[in-house]
Amino acid sequence: MVVIGDILVSDEVVSEKFVCNLNACKGACCWEGDFGAPITNEEKQILDDIYLFIKPFLSVEGQEVLENKGKYTYYKQVEEWGTPLLNNAACAYLTYSELGIAQCGIEKAYLAGATHFIKPISCHLYPIRVKNEIAGYEWLNYEKWNICSAACSLGKDLKIPVFQFVKEAIIRKYGATFYEELDAYYQIHFAGKR
Repeated sequence: MVVIGDILVSDEVVSEKFVCNLNACKGACCWEGDFGAPITNEEKQILDDIYLFIKPFLSVEGQEVLENKGKYTYYKQVEEWGTPLLNNAACAYLTYSELGIAQCGIEKAYLAGATHFIKPISCHLYPIRVKNEIAGYEWLNYEKWNICSAACSLGKDLKIPVFQFVKEAIIRKYGATFYEELDAYYQIHFAGKR
């Protein structure tokens, strides 16, 4: 584990390999699980503000849930806000490509230039999860999930560690200097090792 600024980073974030393999998993992380993707308080307001801009990029079922139940849900079991779920446990912001691969409707709207918000940071950082403070530190941890086994295999083949796979998201949340320090830690302790 390394401390960068006031952030604890699990060694698995830099030692484990990961590259999403959507052809294999079809984006299962968007429809598997018991809770929606974590949402920050700031993101709650953003989702309210951008809804009309992203609505055309969402499924009809997703629109109905978001308009009737709200743009986010409080999950008591984990004591956090998250994206609402459809009846089949899929994220309400989920859409599918022509190939049946899950896509984020928010991200589709972003790529089309309809909004400035790419997607919730928890989705952008995945498979890294931000845990609540531990002894005053925020903690970044690699979340292992069996549905991502193809991503682990592809990451090993390509030799890409988790933190490099989510470089854009790390810089978005913590800044370029944080990423550079994390990369320096990787180069010293893990680069070139199996």
